[in-house]
Amino acid sequence: MVNSTIDLFSKNLKKYRNLKGLTQEQLSEITGISQDYLSEIERGKKTPSFKRFILIAEALETPAYKFFMQ
Repeated sequence: MVNSTIDLFSKNLKKYRNLKGLTQEQLSEITGISQDYLSEIERGKKTPSFKRFILIAEALETPAYKFFMQ
């Protein structure tokens, strides 16, 4: 269950980033989160802290719950 939730979050992060027309580099500049770390999150290798998750959601202007919906 945990891995499927992480996979869903990672997939949706990339989806909403692309919908906003942002590159990882641009999202990195907006959030202050390194591009390498964002890449690892999108690949499901890392999970962000709650603080970083909120920074990402706000930067993408996407309600937090949508990152966990199919």
